[in-house]
Amino acid sequence: MLKRPLLVLIAALLVVFALVLSMRQPARRPANAEGSQAAEPTSVRLFCAASNRAVVEAIRREYEEECGRQVEIEYGPSQTLLSAIAVSGQGDLYLPADDSYLDLGHEQGLLAEQIPLASMRLVLCVPKGNPLGIDSFDDLLRDGLRVVQAQPDAAAVAKMTRRLLTEQDTWEALEGRTMAFRSTVTEVASDVKLGAADVGIVFDAVLHTFPDLEAVALPEFSEGVAHIGVAVIKDSTQPAAALHFARYLAAKDRGAQQYKEHGFQPVDGDAWADVPEVSIYAGSMLRPAIEQTLVDFEQREGVQVTRVYNGCGILVAQMQGGRHPDAYFACDVEFMNQVREMFPEPVNVSGNELVILVQEGNPHGIRELKDLSRPGLRVGIGHEKQCAMGWLTQQTLTEGGVQ
Repeated sequence: MLKRPLLVLIAALLVVFALVLSMRQPARRPANAEGSQAAEPTSVRLFCAASNRAVVEAIRREYEEECGRQVEIEYGPSQTLLSAIAVSGQGDLYLPADDSYLDLGHEQGLLAEQIPLASMRLVLCVPKGNPLGIDSFDDLLRDGLRVVQAQPDAAAVAKMTRRLLTEQDTWEALEGRTMAFRSTVTEVASDVKLGAADVGIVFDAVLHTFPDLEAVALPEFSEGVAHIGVAVIKDSTQPAAALHFARYLAAKDRGAQQYKEHGFQPVDGDAWADVPEVSIYAGSMLRPAIEQTLVDFEQREGVQVTRVYNGCGILVAQMQGGRHPDAYFACDVEFMNQVREMFPEPVNVSGNELVILVQEGNPHGIRELKDLSRPGLRVGIGHEKQCAMGWLTQQTLTEGGVQ
C-alpha cells in the first residue's frame, strides 16, 4: 500500500496537470455575449487560493455586471497554482492565501507587481457550540480526537501551521495525531461540518460560508496571520486588463467591502476608478527622456497620466502654493529637496553634465568658463530661480569666479 505522503504527492501532481490542461483551453465565452467580437468583454484568467473562493466569486459577479468584462478563475492550493503557472507560462493574475507565495513567485521570476488585499488569521474550527470543549493545543493531542488539516506542501494554511509549530517544537506531535491531510482549507472545514472530523485547522475567514462551525483561537497561533495580495503574472499578454480587475479587488468601495463582509480584514485601498488618473510634474528638459516611458506606462497600466512640464523652480513654487501632484521628476536634487516633505524617499535616476553650448565650429574660441566674461560676448543662461539648469549655471559660474 502506498504511504500517505506519496499519495498526497501524486494527487498534487495530478491537480497541477489538470490545471495546466485547463489553462491551455480557450476561455469560455460569457453566457450573455452578443454582437461582434469587438464588443466582447475582456477575459482575464485568475488563479486563486481556495480559501478566497467565496469572496472572490462575489466580487467577480459584481465586476462582470458593472464593467462588462469576464473573469475566468481556477481555484486550488496556493503552491499547486503557482506550480501550474510555472509549467504553463499562462494566466493573468495570481491570488494565493498568503503573500509568502507572492514572494516565492517573484523569486522565480513568475510575477510582476502586486496589490495588497486583506488578511486572515489561523484558528481551529469546531462544530457550533464546541461540543468536545477543544480550547487548547494540548486538547488536539487527546487520544481518539479526529484532527484534520491541509497538506503543508500545497496549502498556505498548513504551511503556516507547520512553520509556527516547528518553531515551538510541537509540529511532530500534531502531525502524528492528524487523521488526514486535505488538499485545501475548504475541504478541512467541510470534513468538520460533515462530522468526518472533530476539529480542523483553517483561516478564520473561511468559516464565513460555514455557519454550523465556529472558530477557536489558540495562543500558539497568535502570529498566524496570512496577508493576502494579488499579483500580475509576468507573462500576461493583457496586463492592463489584469490590473483593471486587480484594482477592483482592492478598491475600498468595491472588492474591499466584500472582503470585510466575508470575515477578512481588508486593507485601506483606493477608491475605484475605471481609468485611474495620475499627475506628474517634471522639468522641461526631461520631456524627451521620459515621454515615451509615460506613454508605455499608460498603455500597460490602463491609466491616464496628466503631465505638467515646466522649469523646476516654477513647479516647486506651484507645489509650495498648494498644488499636489502624484509624482515629481526634478532635474536636480536641489529642487527635490525643496518639496521633500510632500513625497516618499526620492530615488536618483540619472545624471546630466552641464556643458557650454556654442555655434558650430566654435567661432569665438570658447574653451573655459572665464572665456564667457569677454566683452561683447552674448551669453544666455537659464533663470536661476525658475529652472534647475539656471540654478546650476549660477552655482558653477560663482564657484569658477565668473560673474
